[in-house]
Amino acid sequence: MSLTTATDGEVIAWMGERLRALRKSQELTSTEAAAAAGLSRRTLHRTEHGENPTLGTLVRLLRLYGRLDSLEALLDEPEVSPMSLVEASRRHRRRPAPARARNEGSGEAPERG
Repeated sequence: MSLTTATDGEVIAWMGERLRALRKSQELTSTEAAAAAGLSRRTLHRTEHGENPTLGTLVRLLRLYGRLDSLEALLDEPEVSPMSLVEASRRHRRRPAPARARNEGSGEAPERG
């Protein structure tokens, strides 16, 4: 299966299968894994069967299986190009106030056009 063409449900099911394989490779029963991760057995079962786990559940299981560092590859820091830094600084640069706003506090009459 190609994850890039898979549906969201297929990707979540694939993740569940991988998590189940990790649990079994560490010779843990579902009861043992759930208890060690601080989850209910039902939550673990649902996660392993692709029933849309929470991020918290995924973090707990990845930590239990010694794979939490794999999130770094998933969510590595994006590279910032020099041009995007220049563009961002242009967007945040203060623009001078319009002439009317400058004159209001000075006691002068606003310019009429």
